[in-house]
Amino acid sequence: MAEKKDSGNGKFVLGAIFGTVAGAVAGVLMAPKSGKDTRKDIADGAKKASSKAKSGGKKLFKRSKTEAEKIGKEVAKEAEVVKKEATKKAAEVKEKIAKK
Repeated sequence: MAEKKDSGNGKFVLGAIFGTVAGAVAGVLMAPKSGKDTRKDIADGAKKASSKAKSGGKKLFKRSKTEAEKIGKEVAKEAEVVKKEATKKAAEVKEKIAKK
């Protein structure tokens, strides 16, 4: 029977997880700010990010609306041209039919 050889990946992953947890704990213990200050900073950052996202969304909506209106006007103009051309062609067809 072939013997299964340990590649060492499991130990590496376990070590990486342990290192990450230890680093996080050390970071919290060594942080220069109190938990209250850290939570306030996080909340302030979230508010700023939210505000920027809302502002960007409003700008994008306004720009999209303007572009949609512009495209709508262009489509309406083209539709009118097509309608006139179709009316003209329909009249020509009626005239040819009437001649027969």
